[in-house]
Amino acid sequence: MDDVLNIQDVADGAASNARGFDIGRVLVLGLGKSGKSVARYCADLLGSRVESLFIAAGAQTPDSVAFVESLAPQGVSYAFGDEALESFDALSRPFDICIASPGIPCWHELYVCGERLSGELISEVEFAWRESKPDSIWIAITGTNGKTTTTSCCAHVLRACGFAADAVGNIGDVCLDAVAAGNTQVYVAEVSSYQLYSTRYFAPDVAVMLNITPDHLHWHQTLEAYRDAKFKMLDNMTARARTASSATSGPIMPVAILDASNDVVRSKVRELKVLSREQRGFSYVPMGTADGISGDMRERCGAENAAFISGDGRLRVAFGGVEHVLASCDDLLIKGEHNASNALAVGAVAVVLGADDAQIADALATFAPLEHRIEPCGDVRGVACYNDSKATNVDATVKALTAFPDKRLIVLLGGDDKGTGLDELVAAVHKHAAVAVCFGAAGPRFARALEGALDALKASEPRCRVEHAQNMTGALDCALSCAREGDVILLSPACASFDEFKSFEHRGSVFKQLVKERAGEVSGAQGE
Repeated sequence: MDDVLNIQDVADGAASNARGFDIGRVLVLGLGKSGKSVARYCADLLGSRVESLFIAAGAQTPDSVAFVESLAPQGVSYAFGDEALESFDALSRPFDICIASPGIPCWHELYVCGERLSGELISEVEFAWRESKPDSIWIAITGTNGKTTTTSCCAHVLRACGFAADAVGNIGDVCLDAVAAGNTQVYVAEVSSYQLYSTRYFAPDVAVMLNITPDHLHWHQTLEAYRDAKFKMLDNMTARARTASSATSGPIMPVAILDASNDVVRSKVRELKVLSREQRGFSYVPMGTADGISGDMRERCGAENAAFISGDGRLRVAFGGVEHVLASCDDLLIKGEHNASNALAVGAVAVVLGADDAQIADALATFAPLEHRIEPCGDVRGVACYNDSKATNVDATVKALTAFPDKRLIVLLGGDDKGTGLDELVAAVHKHAAVAVCFGAAGPRFARALEGALDALKASEPRCRVEHAQNMTGALDCALSCAREGDVILLSPACASFDEFKSFEHRGSVFKQLVKERAGEVSGAQGE
């Protein structure tokens, strides 16, 4: 079709000018949340901007069958199974655009075939960005750990500061659903490496790059591929500026906020530092330095902007020649240095958008912990219990261990083993925890690693006691038997949940119920 959206249309106008162009022949891969959203959206455009719509629906389930059959009267074609696209192999690029669900790896036969049969393959995030209004502002938040907390906190703070902001993407509404509803001006999007891998031009107005540590290697296969998927949105920001009529083609001057306390992200900061503003196409704000989140990159290497936690414990953002003093870490309801870093990133976003410092500080101080993320879930005999089931990798647990510096800590570790290295975790557990209870499929390996490190520790160095449990219920009971009044029990498994549970949410919910039951047993015994 002659008026199908082309490269220059997207590059010049970014998301803003995409609406109104014919989308053409559309292929949707997969029927997860985002796949269903795209299918519904495009089905409603059949006969106008969409010429035809084909869905490679994946596994045939009652839900997927009911969904595609509900769209069939609109003229939607569909097929199930990994071989759904075989009938198109003999054709030459029958689709103008393919929109892939993030759960389909780039090496999967369905993904490879969809890419071969289409003019371009993109993720739902990019499609939504292209379809959003000209005055929309997109904030994309990614990283290995902290994305959901940062995204939710960012939307909370921006709404408190008067913006029509919503959390979308992996949290809240699917991006495209929010775009279709038309009630959002600022899209605060949690974006995964899977989604970013399948972007082509997606260039947010503000990019937030949190920590990058090894994860999702089963999908990306190498750490380098995982890293490059994360950095793709920064590369797209540069490409957008170079191909557009000016670097300010979006609603605001594009800015990247980068966690320079993380080794991988800091390497990108070094690359950006040697480029001019014109070469980069965007400004950037480094958070912290190699010395940690308290480091000021202006002092360290003469950076123009910086975000850091000063000696008095306050979040500070230096941007555009002005230093903004925001909330104190002590005022935050979300605990731990990693959450202070997440709050700092949010503060930097709000500063970039021109929000008032006092409003930012007040909003940060009222943001409560999210479920399954160092979430307080009750006391048993004076022992505070916290649910950090979302900590499904080593890095997340290492960060969580720092959240209770003045408490005697008992940590529950284990679950479905990802097979990652444990050296950093072992060192952190011995440093911060009094007792570690290892449970589940990963329990024996974790226990061996913790016990094996004891001989190498000096007499003056802290060390934890290691206990064993078969499952999470046993781990909690073991922890309670070891606990004293005033202690903290923290479920922060450093593992996936699939050996015992459906998901990390299921694991966290069961843990909270167990805590409630144990607290009730104590209360009942006291009342007898």
